[in-house]
Amino acid sequence: MRVLIIGSRGQVGTELVRLGPAWAEVIALDSGQLDVRETEIVYRTIREIKPALVINASAYTLVDRAETEQQRAYAVNRDGAVNLAHAAESLNIPFFHISTDYVFDGKASEPYEESSAADPGNVYGRSKLAGEQGVVATCPRHIILRTSWVFSAHGTNFLRTMLRLGDERSQLRVVSDQHGGPTSAVSIARTLWNLAHRYRDAGAAELEWGIFHFSGAPATTWYGFAQEIFSQAHQLGIMERVPDLAAVTTEEYPTEAQRPAYSVLNCKKLFTTHHICQPDWREDLQSVLLETQR
Repeated sequence: MRVLIIGSRGQVGTELVRLGPAWAEVIALDSGQLDVRETEIVYRTIREIKPALVINASAYTLVDRAETEQQRAYAVNRDGAVNLAHAAESLNIPFFHISTDYVFDGKASEPYEESSAADPGNVYGRSKLAGEQGVVATCPRHIILRTSWVFSAHGTNFLRTMLRLGDERSQLRVVSDQHGGPTSAVSIARTLWNLAHRYRDAGAAELEWGIFHFSGAPATTWYGFAQEIFSQAHQLGIMERVPDLAAVTTEEYPTEAQRPAYSVLNCKKLFTTHHICQPDWREDLQSVLLETQR
């Protein structure tokens, strides 16, 4: 089965390519090879490749910069997603798309379900929600996988930032009042391939489409995430000296974009429907830390 992966050099895209199963003929395109903002180019490219499935791992993910680069964020996260979904639908191809916990306002006290009202508090979240809505309206045979706090051995992410700053500084201030679920890019890629395999075996008519939540468990804070990063890095011999961590509030650590205080995702629907369990991010963290050393 030929699978087209868009955004192949991002965190998830890289793992999708690396973990591509033997049954899949993987065609991978990065942003330099396909500009998702160009409607005609997107349609022509997908028509020429003739994939059985399109997986969109491309996104504008600079959360703070999006506040001043709104046009670019929407061009990629909304218009790009719609261009891909429209091309896939017009060519009778199912479409997988990755979204974010930041579509929620963060005011909840219990994990968000797929049916929970979305009300993003920043431009990045609003652009991703607009992309979701465009995909839903354009391509009925879609799977939108909302995830959170993505980390991997490559790219720009919290894990790599902590390792870098931990080498440079003896003390770090980390936000302790934002709650979410760290999720490895490896686990996200495995889940997408699992869903692709189900589509391959069951066919479009039998697969349940829609929006699904997928994130690591248990829920934690950025401070708790940082603690585990440094604890494991020290145990693995990656770091000889562990920096002192100071817990701070969001108010004490202002950023250009507002972050949700609580964006924990309820992932029961994915398990009930497709029998995919939440991963323990602490276990994933160990393998990712080791990967950073290769």
